[in-house]
Amino acid sequence: MKDNRSIFIVLPLIIAGFMILGIFVGRELGKQQSKALFFQKNELSENDKLQQVLSFIKSEYVDSIKEEMILEETIQELLQNLDPHSYYIPGSHFSELNDPLEGTFEGIGVEFRIVDDTVVIIQALGGGPSEKVGIMAGDRIIAVDGENITGPKIGNQDVIKRLKGPKGTEVGVEVVRKSESRPIDFTIVRDKIPLHSIDAAYMIDENTAYIKIVRFARTTYDEFQVATTELRKEGMEDLILDLRNNTGGMMKAAIDLADEFLKKGELIVYTKGKSRDRVDYFATRRGSLENTEVAILINEGSASASEILAGAIQDNDRGLIVGRRSFGKGLVQESVQWPDGSAIRLTVARYYTPTGRSIQKPYDDGIDKYNEEAYERYLNGELFSKDSIDFPDSLKYYTEGGKLVYGGGGITPDLFIGLDTNSYTDLYRKLNFQGVFYQFGFEYVDQNRESLQLEYGEDNFASNFSINSSVMNEFYAYASEKGFDSVSTLLDEASLNLAKNRIKGSIARNFVGDNAFYEILNKEDKMIQRTLIRLNKKTR
Repeated sequence: MKDNRSIFIVLPLIIAGFMILGIFVGRELGKQQSKALFFQKNELSENDKLQQVLSFIKSEYVDSIKEEMILEETIQELLQNLDPHSYYIPGSHFSELNDPLEGTFEGIGVEFRIVDDTVVIIQALGGGPSEKVGIMAGDRIIAVDGENITGPKIGNQDVIKRLKGPKGTEVGVEVVRKSESRPIDFTIVRDKIPLHSIDAAYMIDENTAYIKIVRFARTTYDEFQVATTELRKEGMEDLILDLRNNTGGMMKAAIDLADEFLKKGELIVYTKGKSRDRVDYFATRRGSLENTEVAILINEGSASASEILAGAIQDNDRGLIVGRRSFGKGLVQESVQWPDGSAIRLTVARYYTPTGRSIQKPYDDGIDKYNEEAYERYLNGELFSKDSIDFPDSLKYYTEGGKLVYGGGGITPDLFIGLDTNSYTDLYRKLNFQGVFYQFGFEYVDQNRESLQLEYGEDNFASNFSINSSVMNEFYAYASEKGFDSVSTLLDEASLNLAKNRIKGSIARNFVGDNAFYEILNKEDKMIQRTLIRLNKKTR
């Protein structure tokens, strides 16, 4: 955490500026001398000063102001000057930010996109209230409780606000379905909806399981236990745990997962702060996966709880960390909520891996520079070559097994796998980052859902569907509409194969689901393939 002195430097300067301005105005105009009474006390606490400044602004400012808005902006600015991960949450946004941590929300249970100013259902979540009443993928919602929700002004948050609501309450939706000549009315009873942490879990070969975790929430450990129990029945001996682009979540979820791999008494992580004594978190039981070979995949988008789990596995010489250097978030936040629903999340400690590493990357240059650092790695070549990473001796640590590990800026993998410069071209990257592959997949399924169901079905899609020239021509035309001209001539053989795989995966994601998406993508994923080779060498 930054030296807290910065707060006591910046805040008094701001307050002093207001005081000087108030005194100057009072003297020059000669008509507002009584207002100086706001500042006449010789001894004021910092809180009193801030309150008097806010009161003075409210009373005397030239225009009408919203006091609540000024207060919220002041709190937000104050917290952002501390570190990049302390922040203020307005009451209206609390559930939106907290639901992913809880692993649930209350609503109708649909995944949707806004296409051509209309809400289109991508899927009705299995077992959820929408699926129960007959809502289907491809349905267009045109009205909620009798009010039209189509048009250019409708946004994601508007839709979410209308569809979410307390469990047990009813909401009426009117949908248009391609197979029906007239709109259909549904009454849906809202319920508690799970936000799954695991996007995919399947056997990638006869001995090796693959699990993709996208967040660490209150429900993650239970989901993980269900997945691994089923995978053991299918013959799991090794496990690839994919934490790429997992930005973290609840620290406890990461600790619980680490406990499954480590022996009782082994240190998982510890935390320590100026006002927080050191707290050690140990493996507390015999884990169900203590004898399972594990490889954890990370990249520049893996942060926080992902780094806790990866650090615990690495420092205890328990498994293989594969990929690229992780994000580098080693700060622990604590939440305080007020009666109006607003809250702050304040950094109260740092976390340290078992060898004593703090993997928090520097943030002295400001929040913008901090957030851009991962992109800087792309520009300076670090995502392509491990030789671009240089650590001073002060950041070198050794595990009990003698392995060299690094602190000061993320978890550095044991096995570095850079981006493939032959296939991962700038054009492919832009098409992927701007969502062109995914959007095309959605459009393709939306236009061909019935024929896909008749010809392949969900169970046979991954093995039987192929990206032929007809599909590619449709993609080239779609990419051109999105501003990418001449894609057909700019994709070389390597990037073309990668693009075809991504297109098939995107179609599968919209037609079948996330599991099929990862099954298809992983066949061309060099990080997955290299990891399988290492695991097979070690265990066979």
